[in-house]
Amino acid sequence: MPFPSEYQRATDHFCAFLTEVRDRCGYGSSHQAYTTVQGVFQVFRCRLSLADAIRFAGALPVGMRALFIADWDPDEERLPFIDHAQMNCEVSQLRSEHNFSTRTAIEEVATCLWLHVDREKLEAVLAKLPTAAADFWSPV
Repeated sequence: MPFPSEYQRATDHFCAFLTEVRDRCGYGSSHQAYTTVQGVFQVFRCRLSLADAIRFAGALPVGMRALFIADWDPDEERLPFIDHAQMNCEVSQLRSEHNFSTRTAIEEVATCLWLHVDREKLEAVLAKLPTAAADFWSPV
């Protein structure tokens, strides 16, 4: 089997995604975009069962998948989905002393995410998750 292009170009694809987030959020660097995406992924992940989180991660491109599972404590408290304004506040708590996440970080990341994933694959996974999980990824 040949070395899959998804893995060959993982860094390029991930950097393109972060650049999209950077530009959409009006950041000056991709470092800020990275923290925002990591915060959004962590806020989403802690609301899923372990099985659902693995299903979701499997629908992401390699770089996003790696960030989604990074620093994961699968025993962390599972939280309920709440309104986006409150969850956006949670996003800004990651490395809060230098987190520049927008007040609409979830929506911004969702919009960019849909531009960089296999839509059919992600839609199929989200259809199997709780409605609130699918709603989380509604683009702006």
